[in-house]
Amino acid sequence: MDDLKLKTTPKDFFLWVGAVISLYISAVSLLVLLFEYIDILFVNSLVNSQDLYSGTIRFSIASLIVIFPLYLYLTSVINKDIRANPQKREIGVRRWLIFLTLFVSGITIIVDLIVLINKFLGGEELTYGFILKVLSIFIIIGGVFLYYFYDIHNKWENSKSASKIICLVVSTIVLSAIVGGFLIMGSPQTQRLIRFDQGKTRDLSRIQWQIVDFYRQKDRLPKTLKEIEDPLTGIILPKDSQTGKEYKYILKDNLKFDICANFNKESRGYGKIQISSVALKNYSGYGSDKNWIHSEGETCFERTIDPDKFPVINKQ
Repeated sequence: MDDLKLKTTPKDFFLWVGAVISLYISAVSLLVLLFEYIDILFVNSLVNSQDLYSGTIRFSIASLIVIFPLYLYLTSVINKDIRANPQKREIGVRRWLIFLTLFVSGITIIVDLIVLINKFLGGEELTYGFILKVLSIFIIIGGVFLYYFYDIHNKWENSKSASKIICLVVSTIVLSAIVGGFLIMGSPQTQRLIRFDQGKTRDLSRIQWQIVDFYRQKDRLPKTLKEIEDPLTGIILPKDSQTGKEYKYILKDNLKFDICANFNKESRGYGKIQISSVALKNYSGYGSDKNWIHSEGETCFERTIDPDKFPVINKQ
């Protein structure tokens, strides 16, 4: 075999670099997606107060939809090219990138095993969620390692049927993960409605604090929300961006009021929804979702001013 046949052409270089980059992105996206599912399934307390249905799942699904088919295409082109030109098995870019992939996947598996053993020896509780995450890494990264271990020994170029079976199995796993994401998040239309609901809770939180500030300034609650608005100070209360209507405000007594909104969906991420009176003194953070748990349809949040926590300014 002469040196000319072993030279890496620009086509070979970009095919292999593209295939390996798309492989890494696909593997990471699949792992991130599985980790999100595990956290949701086992109600991880660290993510329970966050938006489980926001960017992470959407971005991982989008990456898999775009990048994984690209990986399959590039790999099929490479394998077809090698079957037609067996000498290309020895080109430098192929061997370098395959050994790099074996090295990275092998290190990942070793680190994963070390973390597992370290937790066990440290007496830490091995939760189902943690074990499933470890298994996910073993299965996905281990699968990548085995695939390219056999690839360096030319198994897939020599066995077209085995290559197709691997492609079908992996595609089924990825497709199942994507479908699972849509089952959790809902359709794009559902996501749009959820974003409207999130905007409504932010608006209510802003209105609530404007009411509190009004109380501290006036030593009373406003009779209507119009009392709060003031062009001189630039206070303009938000309206429902979905309907363009004002939010409902109900004055109940000197220290108690309700603010209401019409929601598209029931809150998610906090278990069974129960709407009840919540004292303002227990308010634990501006815009905290736990304070805005809501059902579908109109939901009113009862708030009670605590005069000790929110004293009137310059009270006569």
